[in-house]
Parts: sequence; structure tokens; C-alpha cells
Amino acid sequence: MSAPETKLTQDDILSAVEGLVGAETDLIANMANIAAVLFEALPRINWAGFYLFKDNQLVLGPFQGRVACTRIAMGRGVCGTAAAERRIQRVDDVHSFPGHIACDAASASEIVLPVIREGALLSVLDIDSPDPSRFGPEEEEMLARVVGLLVKA
Repeated sequence: MSAPETKLTQDDILSAVEGLVGAETDLIANMANIAAVLFEALPRINWAGFYLFKDNQLVLGPFQGRVACTRIAMGRGVCGTAAAERRIQRVDDVHSFPGHIACDAASASEIVLPVIREGALLSVLDIDSPDPSRFGPEEEEMLARVVGLLVKA
């Protein structure tokens, strides 16, 4: 199942996220709303959500899309690599990524952004697409700003 096509601009997405998280301090509630906004607003994606950093692994958090992997080891797959290296992973072809975890065989590309507050890893934001090379630098920058709004809240 893919998210519906929308015509929201990146500024619209940022404004929506800012409005949702601006007055809310609960991390899980904010993650749930951000996942919903991104799933609704970003065209050509099939999964958007968070993995929480717990007990030195990533554990499934709020998301929109198909059933997902529940736990991911640090350094494993795109999410585990983003978490271990604490840097954004933008992958044009997930099937060529060493150790890729295929939670949804329909996914072809992926972007994962670590969520870090005061030096501590909280989670990662993971977005998958059935299209190869779906995510570019402009979208990466916008998503980094979304993560910044979450961290600030």
C-alpha cells in the first residue's frame, strides 16, 4: 500500500510538522503525527516511521505503512547503519546496500535520518519508496529540518 499522491510543498510539510509538535512534548505522540504527515504528504513512498533506540538496538516505533521489522541490530541494514554511524543514509538502490533488511520486498530506495538530542541517539526516521533513487538532496534537507523540529519539541 502506498501513500496517496498529494500536492503539498516541502514548506507545507514543515509548517504542518511545526504546528503539530510545537505545543506537544511527548516524543511518541510527536513521532506518530510526523509519520502520518510524511506518509500522507510525500508522494511515491510505501513506509514512513521511526525506530526507537532501546537496549543498544532499534525497536519499531510509530509508523505508517505495511507491517515492519520489529527489531534491528546496530550497524545492520540502512537503519542500523544510520544509527551506528549517526549520519543520514540516502540509498538509491536498497538491494545493493550491504546487509539490507527487506522488511517490505516492494521497497527500492530508502532514506534514514538519526534523531539525536544533546549527543544521545533517540531514534531514526526511516522512509521507504518503491521507486529507485526516490530521495534527493532537497528532500534530505527538508527531512533533516523535520527531525530538528522533533528534537526541539
